[in-house]
Amino acid sequence: MPEILLDIALPTPLRRRFDYLPPTNMSAADANQLTAGVLVRVPFGHQEMTGVLIQTKTHTDQQLEKLRPALAIADKEPALDAHMLDLILWAADYYQCPQGEALSTALPVLLRQGEAAEERRETCWQLTTEGKGLPAGALKRAPKQALLLEALQTHSKLSRSDIAALEIPANIIKTLTDKGIIEKTFADETAPTVPASIFRQAPLTLSEEQQAAFDQIQFGQFQVSLLDGATGSGKTEIYLQAIAKVLGQGQQALVLVPEIGLTPQTIARFQKRFAVEVAALHSGLNDRERLEAWLHARSGKARILIGTRSAIFTPMPKLGIIIVDEEHDGSFKQQDGFRYSARDLAVVRANRLQIPLVLGSATASLETLNNAQQGRYQHLRLHARAGNAKPPEIQLLDIRGQTLTEGFALETKLAIGKEIAAGNQVLVFLNRRGYAPTLECHDCGWLANCAHCDVRMTVHQTPRHLHCHHCGHQRAVPHKCPSCKSSRLQPLGQGTERSEIALRDWFPTTPIIRVDRDSTRNKNAMDKILNEVHQGEPCILIGTQMLAKGHHFADVTLVVIIDADAGLFSTDFRGPERMGQLLLQVAGRAGRAEKSGRVILQSHHTDHPLVQTLFFQGYQAFADLILQERQITLLPPYRYLALLRAETKRPEIALDFLKLARHEAESIYPSSPQLNYLGPLPAMIEKRGDRFRFQLQINSAQRKTLQHLLTLLVERLEANALSKRVRWAVDVDPSEMG
Repeated sequence: MPEILLDIALPTPLRRRFDYLPPTNMSAADANQLTAGVLVRVPFGHQEMTGVLIQTKTHTDQQLEKLRPALAIADKEPALDAHMLDLILWAADYYQCPQGEALSTALPVLLRQGEAAEERRETCWQLTTEGKGLPAGALKRAPKQALLLEALQTHSKLSRSDIAALEIPANIIKTLTDKGIIEKTFADETAPTVPASIFRQAPLTLSEEQQAAFDQIQFGQFQVSLLDGATGSGKTEIYLQAIAKVLGQGQQALVLVPEIGLTPQTIARFQKRFAVEVAALHSGLNDRERLEAWLHARSGKARILIGTRSAIFTPMPKLGIIIVDEEHDGSFKQQDGFRYSARDLAVVRANRLQIPLVLGSATASLETLNNAQQGRYQHLRLHARAGNAKPPEIQLLDIRGQTLTEGFALETKLAIGKEIAAGNQVLVFLNRRGYAPTLECHDCGWLANCAHCDVRMTVHQTPRHLHCHHCGHQRAVPHKCPSCKSSRLQPLGQGTERSEIALRDWFPTTPIIRVDRDSTRNKNAMDKILNEVHQGEPCILIGTQMLAKGHHFADVTLVVIIDADAGLFSTDFRGPERMGQLLLQVAGRAGRAEKSGRVILQSHHTDHPLVQTLFFQGYQAFADLILQERQITLLPPYRYLALLRAETKRPEIALDFLKLARHEAESIYPSSPQLNYLGPLPAMIEKRGDRFRFQLQINSAQRKTLQHLLTLLVERLEANALSKRVRWAVDVDPSEMG
């Protein structure tokens, strides 16, 4: 029998796979039975790595005697099934990423580290002997404890997700455990996986418009539907009923959301509705929790998986529908390493499985809108807000020539005070963290620049320091100007911290709640904030774009947008599109329930055509205007882009590398109207983290031509010695041009 060899993809920057002999304790017959997708631990140089078996074979280009044996097979069962393995390898080729790196990104951290993919028995809670002796209605002085007791008197065991669905906090479990009333146990593995009913809570009745949209989703076949609905129009209810349809057929559902801040509230809503296991995958979980959720989805135990970007790679054997909520959101595109788009891969995955994909948004991306207009996607529209909610009233407040106090016009302050006095909640949107965007010397004009980047350092108040949000560098606020020694240093501009302090001074008896990356850094911080807001008491929320994404604030009647002009003049061609999406998403937080809503937009450019079109003709007219510009300027979605990015501590090396890249590219495909090159050019932030950044832009009329060029170009660049002296990457379909 010829020697069996293992063809393994390893997480290295090298765009090749590696041949190994089977482990020394494995027979040739057993090695021949190994399935593609199993994890294999191997020696690599002086270290050990875990790779993915792509295939077994009997021939190699290497000298057989120089091949090393693998150390061990981590798990006889493949971590990735044939469908997922094929999808990830396709994505690695499309996004020009080494296969080993792509596969490693797709796996949970603990599996990458060589841990076997074995499911642990699920932890549950049951009544102790003492707990069983308590009468019905006991503990009624502690309502949450009484609720958990009552639930366990009805059901013999409850899992953590069952208890969460009852809105019982984790500390109640500990309290009753400490009292000796409940105890930890494990799920009965012989218990039926399908409950008598998939519902905990009856579905809502769909409106005529919702029902019409739902009826057009074709189950059991590939179809992409853009669910294009205004904020508050009831898209989530359509998701829930579509998921109920596939659950009823014994299938699973995958729901992608853009932010971990949205995940807990989405999970809670799904757990309230469905009596099946709902698993979550996002960066807020520890490695063990992520692995358990991944395994439950892979085994089919978790019938619904809700996750952020990387959840698109989770194996789900009975997947029946994929839903991408807020599909326009930039966070679905990975910005380093394996630069994939989860939204676009959802289209590929749904096509390969022949299942429906629903892309939901109130402000769809221009690529998705164009696909809908061209008939490639089905366009489902929801015009009316759910229930009795009405669209908010829009007020464009021209602040040219006005005296602003800490960024607020007098009319804005009076409007906030009026809503608080009426017992309502107010949301103030300012998309800048920190106290102020930078520090300035009043005498000589010195500005606090980052020593490692071409950007200003942000002033933070608590604790007081200067912080670069690009490279993370921090330093103390100087007492004197480093340039002229003046002590007259002043914060320049407005940030969320500064606005929070001003609002506390103006409304001392009203809770001011700040929501940004700094205030929500701790685990569960976002949950606590949302719970406080949902109490319905008057308060003022102030925050960044984290507030714009999918949150339902029933008592917010006024939304104030402080600084909306930056996107109008962005150097990134996607800037106006993002500005429009963000402004409408924020505006959509007002008047989502019974109370009517109002939006005040402070701007120096209220008469700008894009602003006027957006607020008075709607997002579709706004998008059509930008699409016309894109068509004239030959930009996506009418052309296909790739960026070759290069960075190094010596700028001349990065420039030489990109000049070489352009020369090689033009020798493959000379510049023409069908395929052209721009650059090398400095990136928008040329210096970041002590590295100088440049890029070469490739613009093609055909996706296939661009892919062919990139494949050949990458091979040539890797063979050139200059590529070893620079950090470089290819970004296909870039979402950010910086």
